[in-house]
Amino acid sequence: MNLPGHVRIVEVGPRDGLQNESAAPDTATRIELIQRLAACGLPAVEATAFVSPKWVPRMADHDAVLRGIERRPGTAYPVLTPNLKGFENAVAAGAEEVAVFGAASETFSRRNINCSIDESLERFAPILETARERGVRVRGYVSCVLGCPYEGAIDPAAVARVSAALYEMGCYEISLGDTIGVGTPLAAQRAVEAVAARVPIGHVAAHFHDTYGQALANLLAVLELGVATIDSAVAGLGGCPYAQGASGNVASEDVVYMLDGMGIKTGVDLDALAATGQWICDVMDRRNESKVGRAMAARSKDHE
Repeated sequence: MNLPGHVRIVEVGPRDGLQNESAAPDTATRIELIQRLAACGLPAVEATAFVSPKWVPRMADHDAVLRGIERRPGTAYPVLTPNLKGFENAVAAGAEEVAVFGAASETFSRRNINCSIDESLERFAPILETARERGVRVRGYVSCVLGCPYEGAIDPAAVARVSAALYEMGCYEISLGDTIGVGTPLAAQRAVEAVAARVPIGHVAAHFHDTYGQALANLLAVLELGVATIDSAVAGLGGCPYAQGASGNVASEDVVYMLDGMGIKTGVDLDALAATGQWICDVMDRRNESKVGRAMAARSKDHE
């Protein structure tokens, strides 16, 4: 089995995870989560998204979060920026790395970011150009690479086309997202092989959700092809607001446990990571209990 000796973990829990949780924590807790994750040795912790609060209300505190982090040397804190305005705001708040997000599905692109795939690429062009001028690194996301809630199976050639366009525009890395978690190992390999024909494999990352319990198997399948960067979320936080029933990202703890067991280095302290996962789950449980309690009190008052 031809496996990489080291895998880079990109922790996406504070952004991709929390943006879809019904009882998302307050700003101070978000900042603490990011700092705890960085202290685990994770090389990249995706902090937040500079998007309109109208579309993603749980990321409304993006400016305060990014400004409030005590940055750990050697750790990257990328943020999502869907347009030039978001990019400008992110850089003003101290962002040194941003990400743009497209899709391999035409319908999902229109539902998720309100434009066609080609229009999305046109939107990204000024971001990439401005980022290059300012020395800001840009990562590219491609959603629905293994399946779409509207279109079903996705042709690997479509995934390769969008991935290649983002790479040629200047994205240093392309993260392939199984947004609804429907992929299986052979499908994952076929998508990566198609992309690797146009983007160097060292610039390809895997971002798999675990809806049907296939994420770890899919990750192992693409590790065998040379993928050496994995996106994951502490405690498996997250889901997709535009894909009903999609569960969260693959859990960072599970990924690190698997890699440790195969002798693949990550630089991540698994015990500290597991403790952080338990901590944020406890926080979320308390917030959910409080939310339920307030709702019950409100209903009781209505019936008085």
